[in-house]
Amino acid sequence: MMNEKEILNTGKLFFWSSFILGNISLFGYVMTKNEDFAVYGFLLLIFGSVINVLAIIYLLIYGSLNKSKWNICLKSSAIICINIPIAILYFLIGISLLNL
Repeated sequence: MMNEKEILNTGKLFFWSSFILGNISLFGYVMTKNEDFAVYGFLLLIFGSVINVLAIIYLLIYGSLNKSKWNICLKSSAIICINIPIAILYFLIGISLLNL
């Protein structure tokens, strides 16, 4: 059974992993104009979204099965969801950069 710190760290791990990889993709492309960064960024958007959704589903199922952990699972899921507006913004920036 996971304790509250582990549950919270799970959300932070998924958030920071996605955030850092997204930054590497965006700023790697901006600084080098190497289109591989753009390709990897879009792949990250696709696969990262699936992985993050699966993590959220896992946390919600875990929280629903362990009622005492429900609130911390919701908090951890919310941390992961912070990446949604960031990913949308980076997607729009990436699209506009590639159209130049």
